[in-house]
Amino acid sequence: MHVSLQQKGAKLLLFLGCFFVADALIAECVGVKIFSLEGTLGLIPTDVTLFGVPHLSFSLTAGVLTWPVVFIMRLISLTAAALIAYAFVVFYGVIHLSPAAWWVGVNADKGVPDMQAAFNAIFGQGMWIIAGSLTAFLVGQVVDVAVFHRIKRVTGEKHMWLRSTGSTLVSQLVDSFVVLFIAFYIGQGWPFAQVLAICLMNYTYKFLVAVASTPVIYFVHHRIDRYLGKQLSFEMRRDAMTQKRVDVAVEA
Repeated sequence: MHVSLQQKGAKLLLFLGCFFVADALIAECVGVKIFSLEGTLGLIPTDVTLFGVPHLSFSLTAGVLTWPVVFIMRLISLTAAALIAYAFVVFYGVIHLSPAAWWVGVNADKGVPDMQAAFNAIFGQGMWIIAGSLTAFLVGQVVDVAVFHRIKRVTGEKHMWLRSTGSTLVSQLVDSFVVLFIAFYIGQGWPFAQVLAICLMNYTYKFLVAVASTPVIYFVHHRIDRYLGKQLSFEMRRDAMTQKRVDVAVEA
């Protein structure tokens, strides 16, 4: 019976770990696209001014669609960071491969006259996003764990929503600024005021998603308890929190 329970725990960790890494890498790859949240939802664009930057709306990097899931899960952070760094190296190497002459103009009739330039533009910008995301991810992890444990010392095992949502809200504010600062202020030369304004617009979206996801956290927590049993679920959460403290010590 004990072996069976451990196997269930191992299967769950394998699934969550694979999903977590895939989700993080997807966010890095699609993050180069800036989309209009209002336009996607068929709404009139928001028109606000922040730090002297006019006509701001919810123009978000596509990576925000999956990063909330990353922040909620927060598993195997060092492994994910290493794999994201590996993707960075691969992108850099592929960009510098000599393109086949026929391939460069293969999609000219579709509005892409130079495939090599298009590839470099997308994945080159993506490399700055990866660099920013990787730095923000590691810094955010330290902040997330510190805030989580600070709240848990006060609340104990009660009010899971408070420590989960509270730590996420703080760490995502740090994450939002760091990734945009590196990817667009350093990487693209955007004005600092514009980066800061877009950061707050992105964070507003993330704030709302984090609050809205609280019921989802409780639902997933309940399903995991039913799947594993409360005792094994508790032991795995305890071990995970111990590992998170070790990860933070290593990162620091």
